[in-house]
Amino acid sequence: MARRFTLQFPAEEIPQLAARFSYPKPADHCLAAGAAARARGHYDRDEFVLVCAWKTERSRSLVASNSVTAIELATGRALRVKDEAKRMEALTALDGVGVPTASALLFFAFPTEYPILDVRALESLGHKARTVYPTDYWVEYLLACRRIADESGVPIRTLDKALWQASKEKGESLDRGG
Repeated sequence: MARRFTLQFPAEEIPQLAARFSYPKPADHCLAAGAAARARGHYDRDEFVLVCAWKTERSRSLVASNSVTAIELATGRALRVKDEAKRMEALTALDGVGVPTASALLFFAFPTEYPILDVRALESLGHKARTVYPTDYWVEYLLACRRIADESGVPIRTLDKALWQASKEKGESLDRGG
């Protein structure tokens, strides 16, 4: 059954929301790690742990338990294959890596091609957070984000920021009783 991802605010607001985007964790080191991984063809262990910790600290010990070989093989496959489901499956085969963290690994390696799966972004598309995100859910989310970005004439990163910011502002409005 198709899960419709529907923008919960007017598409015309995407640029303004994205311009107000402010995320508390700096991502410069992760962008550099992703660029290095893309150039090399795989994440090295330190880059992998860095990006995974940026997305979530909770799985740090599990993430760190992956061997150098497992990290290089799985991330190498994910960066090499073109099939979106296979990319995701390669990354989620690693210990401590769920779909949200895998989406961050893909985003930092290919920042113009991928959104980051996040509960705030999902809320802005009419979905609630889940404890587990199957690969097919990710693929549908990715394709929906690409479609919305294309239809709105914005880069996918601009859409990604707008989705996050819209949810943040909605939450702040609710916190103020608005």
